[in-house]
Amino acid sequence: MYTLFFAPTPNGRKITLMLEALGVPYQMIPINIRTGDQFLPSFLKVSPNNRIPALMDHEKGINVFESGAILTYLAEKHGQFLPKQGAERYMVLQWLFWQMGGLGPMAGQNHHFNHYAPEVVPYGIKRYTEETTRLYGVLEKQLAMHTYVAGEHYSIADMAIYPWIALYERQKQDIKQFPNIHRYLTMMGVRPDVQKAMQCFPDFDWEASLTEEALIKRIEENAKA
Repeated sequence: MYTLFFAPTPNGRKITLMLEALGVPYQMIPINIRTGDQFLPSFLKVSPNNRIPALMDHEKGINVFESGAILTYLAEKHGQFLPKQGAERYMVLQWLFWQMGGLGPMAGQNHHFNHYAPEVVPYGIKRYTEETTRLYGVLEKQLAMHTYVAGEHYSIADMAIYPWIALYERQKQDIKQFPNIHRYLTMMGVRPDVQKAMQCFPDFDWEASLTEEALIKRIEENAKA
């Protein structure tokens, strides 16, 4: 049994994509990052950087934080979605790291300046919207040559990238300029496991919050399941 500490963000969705693809049992504990759940002591024991997602593997007694590390851990444990060796393995890993170091941070800043900044900052809007467009161009070229991001097989690279580019409208991207990305989004969107993963917590309550006592109880219950 796994416990996934989750909020419905692109980084959170990466892990539901993986868990649904694996078909393994898991429970989610919602972490409301708007009300400060991420600073509860029991959560910080699992994720010391106070960020979601984080994962508890109750079978192995292992906790993992950071989405890329979680994807890699699960792939290696279950022997799926990451080749064990050779060029194919590093193709997947380099695109995973491309998302972690490029697409995620830049699209995240794009979201901030376009939707959340307390004041309009034209420089920030222009910089991060244009950098997101550049990164989409990089991905567009890769998808012109391959069915999936890292080749012909579904991998953790896809799980990392898809939840971010699914928000292309929010990132002010004209998908008509990227026909291969559009093809990819359509293909991914009809996978049953992807549909289920992307619909987890559709009615997430951004007003609700956890107490430390409630969080401890949920963790203990999951460990016994």
